[in-house]
Amino acid sequence: QVQLVESGGGLVQAGGSLRLSCAASGRTFSRYAMGWFRQAPGKEREFVAVISQKGTITRYADSVKGRFTISRDNAKNTVYLQMNSLKPEDTAVYFCAADRGDGYFYAPEKENDFSSWGQGTQVTVSS
Repeated sequence: QVQLVESGGGLVQAGGSLRLSCAASGRTFSRYAMGWFRQAPGKEREFVAVISQKGTITRYADSVKGRFTISRDNAKNTVYLQMNSLKPEDTAVYFCAADRGDGYFYAPEKENDFSSWGQGTQVTVSS
């Protein structure tokens, strides 16, 4: 599939902002729907956001809607997650993921809908 590398995680106080980036390899990046997931200590990995191949459609988990924004720049093979108004409960390892790259958008939200995963980047929000 495609190789993904996340960056931009770190430590921030509640109410602050972070911007995560996910750099992808390959010349067919525009055929992949891209998603963000997160996994907090002691919890299951959960869906955060997904964006369609051309960036025209986005979907968010209820817990982050209105605070997080997913975007992509296909010319740079990069997907972003802008996180504002961060809360301690946002603390987690954040993972970038790519679907199977067939060019169709089915609004995937399950882990099994995605074929490629990054290594994750830690986001810690202090109170």
